[in-house]
Amino acid sequence: MANLKAIRIRITSVKSTRQITSAMKMVSAAKLRKAQDKIVRLRPYAGKLHEILVGLSQSLAGTEVENVYGRTGDTEKVLIVVVTSNRGLCGAFNSNVIKETRRVIAEKYYTQFEKGNVKLLTIGKKGYDFFRRTKVPIAGENNNLLNDLSFNDASLVAEKIMNSFVAGEYDRIDIIYNQFKNAAVQNLTYEHFLPVETEAASGDNWKNAPADYIYEPGKEEIIRELIPKSLRIQFYKAVLDSYVAENGARMTSMHKATDNATTIIRELTLQYNKARQAAITNQILEVVSGAEALKG
Repeated sequence: MANLKAIRIRITSVKSTRQITSAMKMVSAAKLRKAQDKIVRLRPYAGKLHEILVGLSQSLAGTEVENVYGRTGDTEKVLIVVVTSNRGLCGAFNSNVIKETRRVIAEKYYTQFEKGNVKLLTIGKKGYDFFRRTKVPIAGENNNLLNDLSFNDASLVAEKIMNSFVAGEYDRIDIIYNQFKNAAVQNLTYEHFLPVETEAASGDNWKNAPADYIYEPGKEEIIRELIPKSLRIQFYKAVLDSYVAENGARMTSMHKATDNATTIIRELTLQYNKARQAAITNQILEVVSGAEALKG
């Protein structure tokens, strides 16, 4: 009977766990649906604005107009923005970003790292908790940004990063995050942020477009307004992408956990019924044996 009691306790425990994972799956699904609408609407706008930004940077090359966000030179001081999550239970979501960050530092910025010129800006407690125990210096953390993600809050963080670049604190700034594809798939993304690119990616129409445009009201005003706005939107898109991918990963993980719990409950129930049937059979045999002994 002790075995039956242990199985009953295990079944009750697994059922409680299944209720928790099922509730977390539904919460993540609701958050995913809401945030997914935002990123779907933002991506085309951000992509087109980035194309315009690249074309503008091309046209400014060789002119007297100074683009403070396009300053190029030797890459000595590097800042890497690492976007993870504040909570776990989302599969390999955080570990993939951490592994990619370590790979980039080891393969691309090892010389700068040896000189102490590579710093991290973490968004998400999981990345911060990991890298604070390593030798990579942390320039700052903005974990609260993910609690109630908005464009205004993301813009404030982007402004600080942009100002640090303009001030010469860093020569290059990159972003590493998970890009949302669907609820089950996240694309690990290593993205260049600053300085502003002056060459379009392959397949863009800007390569074949003329570099001389007529600007209204003028190039100075566009640099002062359009480029910072584009960079803020690019940063917000990266963080929002990561947030959507996080909820998708958590929903998928909790869905799998709920299915696994259901399978375990089914197996334990079968095991319990077999043990109970065996116990009943043994009791019947004992009664029959006792009756036969009395007759004898």
